[in-house]
Amino acid sequence: MNIAIYGAGSLGTIMGAYLSAADHTVDLIDTFEEHVDILNKCGATITGTTDFHISVNAIKPEEINKTYDLILLLTKQTYNNDVLPLIKNILNKDSVLLSLQNGVPEEVIQQYIPRENIVAGSVEFGATFKGPGISELTTDYDTFKNYALQIGELNGEITNRLRELKGVLDSIGNVHLSDNLMGTKWSKLLINSAFSGLSAALNCTYGAILDNQDAFTSAMHVVDECIKAGHANNVQFANMGSLSMSVFENLNHSDKLKGFMQSSRRLEASMLQDLRKNRKTEIDYINGLVVSVGSKHNISTPFNQIIVDIVSNASKSGKLPNFDNNLQKLKEIL
Repeated sequence: MNIAIYGAGSLGTIMGAYLSAADHTVDLIDTFEEHVDILNKCGATITGTTDFHISVNAIKPEEINKTYDLILLLTKQTYNNDVLPLIKNILNKDSVLLSLQNGVPEEVIQQYIPRENIVAGSVEFGATFKGPGISELTTDYDTFKNYALQIGELNGEITNRLRELKGVLDSIGNVHLSDNLMGTKWSKLLINSAFSGLSAALNCTYGAILDNQDAFTSAMHVVDECIKAGHANNVQFANMGSLSMSVFENLNHSDKLKGFMQSSRRLEASMLQDLRKNRKTEIDYINGLVVSVGSKHNISTPFNQIIVDIVSNASKSGKLPNFDNNLQKLKEIL
C-alpha cells in the first residue's frame, strides 16, 4: 500500500517508522527541512519507552509527485486551509484520508475532501519531538502496542474498509474499531478543553491544576460546559478506558476526574509549548469549538470562553500567561 504520513512530527515519526518496517511504501511528509534531511540521511529514531531505529523516506510537501492509497493526517488544524486543498490533489478515487487531528475537524475536512474518502481516527499514545529525526514515545511500550489507535467510519458502521485499514495500521500498534468515533473524539475534547486549555491559560502543568482548588473547580466547569454542548449536538460520549464520561455529568464527581488525571500530572499542554515558541495555537479548535457549539445551541460557556480569550491574547502579545493573574479571572467567574 502507498501511504503518506502528512505531518511527521512526534506522532507521525513514530507511525511512519513502524509502518516503514512493514511491507508498505511510506512517505513521511513535513515542512521542517532539517527534520526531513535527518530522516533521509540517518533514519527515524524512536526513544523513550522503546529503542527503535529504521531507515525511512521523507519529503517536503512541494516534493510530492504521486498519489496515495492512504494518508494519515497529523498536522495541526491551524494549517488545514493550506493542507487540505493539496491533499485533495494527491488522493485517488478510492483513497482514504485518515483524520488523526486533535479536536473534531471532520466537518471542516468535508469542505475539501469527499465524505466517502474520510475515516476518522483517534491517537491513543503520547510522544514528544526531541529534535530532527528523533521522537520520544512517552506511553508505556506495551500499552502503546496494545492500544495505539482508534478508527471509525463517520456514520458509525464497522465496514470491510475499516477492517482492511486495521490490518495495515496494526503494524504501528493494535488498532481498535469504533462504532462511535465521534463520541471518542468528544470525550478527548472534554479532557483537552479542561486540562490542555487551562495548562495553556495558566502556564502550568496538569498537576498544578489538580493541586489548586480554584483551578480544578474551573476545570470541572469546563467539563460541564463541554458535556452540555456535546449533548446538544447529539454526541454520545464514549468511555475513556473503563471510565464512563457520564460520571462527569454531575459536578459532585470531582474526585473521579481528579483520580483519572493523576497519571498525567507532569504534562504541559502542547498549546503552552506553542506559546513559548511563538507559534499559533489550536485554541479555536479545542475550547473554541465548545464555545462555538454552545453558541449554536444557546448554551452558556463562560469558562471555555475565558480560556480562549487568555490564550488568544497571549498568542497576539507574545507574553506568556501568568498563573496568579489568570486564576483571578477564573475566580471572578466562579
